[in-house]
Amino acid sequence: MNLTRKLAAKQQRAIEILVRLKRLYPEAPCTLNYETPVQLLVATILSAQCTDERVNLVTPALFSRFRDAAAFAKADVEEVETLIRSTGFYRNKAKNLIGACRMIMAEFGGEVPKRMEELLKLPGVARKTANVVLGHAYDIHEGVTVDTHVRRLSFLLGLTEYTDPIRIERDLMRLLPQPEWENWSIRLVYHGRAICKARKPECYACVLADLCPSAVLELMPAEVSVKSTASLPATQ
Repeated sequence: MNLTRKLAAKQQRAIEILVRLKRLYPEAPCTLNYETPVQLLVATILSAQCTDERVNLVTPALFSRFRDAAAFAKADVEEVETLIRSTGFYRNKAKNLIGACRMIMAEFGGEVPKRMEELLKLPGVARKTANVVLGHAYDIHEGVTVDTHVRRLSFLLGLTEYTDPIRIERDLMRLLPQPEWENWSIRLVYHGRAICKARKPECYACVLADLCPSAVLELMPAEVSVKSTASLPATQ
């Protein structure tokens, strides 16, 4: 099979995976709680190296104290640190939140920008955060959000051979129609939490098992698995 046919086959498989995920998770809202683009930006920055559940416990008090970019831009860094301490790396996050909102006020008229290149100028914002904000706050799809779930599941599903988020994103952007980029990401997050868990994937209950090379190996009868691996070269 030549490269063009291989790519077409992989695209078809990716789309079928997405169709099944949409059927399984028809409603898949962002798992971070927010009301405005600024709040989503703040929550997404806080979610780095932290669970969304923990962030959602922290943001009610934070957003009650600082309601918009103007308020965050004037915030006392030690007060912000205290409010977000449990999310981890709180000193750096507090500095980035205040810095980002100061830039939003100074350069973007108090509104979170709607362009990737502008979002990436903000302190603490990389492509993952920018994609989340664009996709969920503005319904703009400039890329694929690659978090830990998307990285792990896309690899297991045989849709990328990379572990670097930028390369994974490029692979996924080639495989999926642009309007579906954020649909892919958020539903893989749901599936990674519910079924394809990092410590123990539940392949026997997975609607994607027949499309997943990793599930085929996981579900293989023990005696067949032993025979198939017996001929593999020994590793040092």
